[in-house]
Amino acid sequence: MAESKYEGEVTEEKQCECSAEEITFLPCSGGSNCEQITNQVAIRLDEEGVGHIYCLAGIAAHIDGMVESARGAKRIVALDGCQVACARKAIEHAGLKVTDWICVTEEGVAKNHQFKLAPEEIDLIARRTKESLARPVAA
Repeated sequence: MAESKYEGEVTEEKQCECSAEEITFLPCSGGSNCEQITNQVAIRLDEEGVGHIYCLAGIAAHIDGMVESARGAKRIVALDGCQVACARKAIEHAGLKVTDWICVTEEGVAKNHQFKLAPEEIDLIARRTKESLARPVAA
């Protein structure tokens, strides 16, 4: 048991049981349609067995075990909704190398705050991600 930062609270220390795979997807998952498309793409590609969705929040928080686990991936795919590139920057800030960067708005999808995601836009970004993974990693 560990003492919490909240007075009088005792918590049990927990370890994340996730692990990075050969191909790791880190979607932005932010507050617009484009960012939510990244999350849907990561889920789809994980379900298809292309790679494994991983926790961007844990990487951004510099949780040691999660960063070290991600370091073992051969491909780290940053899926960003827009050119602000929060996912890519968070990954790099944690000392990891992004091997593939996909940006939804750079693929022609207009950013808005409508969350009825267009299946054809999810298909487009999933296809672009697979195309990126088909190319060798740049040295």
